[in-house]
Amino acid sequence: MSVYQERESELERCEFSMGVERGRLAVTLDLLTDALVLVGQHGVYCQSARQPGRPAMDIQLISKCIADAKELVAGVMEKLEKGGREGATAG
Repeated sequence: MSVYQERESELERCEFSMGVERGRLAVTLDLLTDALVLVGQHGVYCQSARQPGRPAMDIQLISKCIADAKELVAGVMEKLEKGGREGATAG
């Protein structure tokens, strides 16, 4: 099943309130947040042998990648919002 079918109601709600691009990015951020939470929970049980009290290195890398992806998506959303406001004030 496609993400568009699985998340149809969430996509429709966000696309309606924010526009198609920003709405889809908002849902993407939600999915990345969910993935980050799941990886964090997994990291509690998969501790590093070299760094006690820290998640295993692969969990740390996955968390970093997801956090970086969230930052990039949020940056695009901000840029779209600023572009929309600038376009509205210019016209």
